[in-house]
Amino acid sequence: MRYEGSIYRPPSEHDAYILQATIGCSWNHCTYCAMYTDKSFRVRTLDETLEDVREAGLRLGAQVEKVFVADGDALVLDMQSWEAILAACRSAFPNLRRVSAYATAMNLKEKSIQELAHLRALGLRQLYIGPETGDDATFKRIAKGANFADHVEAARRAHAADIRLSAIFLLGAGGVERSEAHAKGSAALITEMDPAFVSALTLTVIPDTPIDRLTRKQRFQLPAVPQLLKELRTIVGEARPSDAVFRTNHASNYLPLSGRLPQDGQRIVQVIDRALTGDIPLRPEALRGL
Repeated sequence: MRYEGSIYRPPSEHDAYILQATIGCSWNHCTYCAMYTDKSFRVRTLDETLEDVREAGLRLGAQVEKVFVADGDALVLDMQSWEAILAACRSAFPNLRRVSAYATAMNLKEKSIQELAHLRALGLRQLYIGPETGDDATFKRIAKGANFADHVEAARRAHAADIRLSAIFLLGAGGVERSEAHAKGSAALITEMDPAFVSALTLTVIPDTPIDRLTRKQRFQLPAVPQLLKELRTIVGEARPSDAVFRTNHASNYLPLSGRLPQDGQRIVQVIDRALTGDIPLRPEALRGL
């Protein structure tokens, strides 16, 4: 089993075997992200990837119930590669329950519903997608490569293929100027995408990223903590998915929350209001992280 560079996975994949089938991110232009800037995107040879699966099967075998296919947007792999990887995983891990991966709206739109449904039947059960916002102006500013409508269409395809979506949004992505539009747009996109899982992270301005350079030029300003909490309040209060698990358990957040939307929305808003008045303490800066 071989890994190149830093490896990232969602918190819910902490107990998964991570298979690095691609190196880096095929898009890699998002202004806030430094996760894959140290890598040039490429697809590993299929022989190498399948060899890693076989080795993991010999070492771990029945212990593996989940596989997370890395790196940044592994859904970009072609159908032949996915078919071979999913078949190898089923063979190597007899207790395998699901395979998952990061994806982008572009990745999803590049595959037909029939292709996605075929991958679902072979074991690809969940995709993690990060719109980060629902505001088209903010989409452009963070160079996401897709807009509101693209993400709605991507979600439609995933739903039609019976693949669960976990959608990630980024508090502060709109800066001070677009804060309200970003929050309201995010709530609207959650409603339209209707993911099974929704998580909110908080933007951290990482040195030497494009958004850091904009910040130093005073062309971007991260909202203060109370405004970030107000964004979160708007998202929770206005999003109307069918039934989504909602979490802000990522280390970047000031206020860890959990529940289901929309049914727990009022309760979560009340907790946010108590945090805004100081009745509930926030996570100290020293304990926040990426």
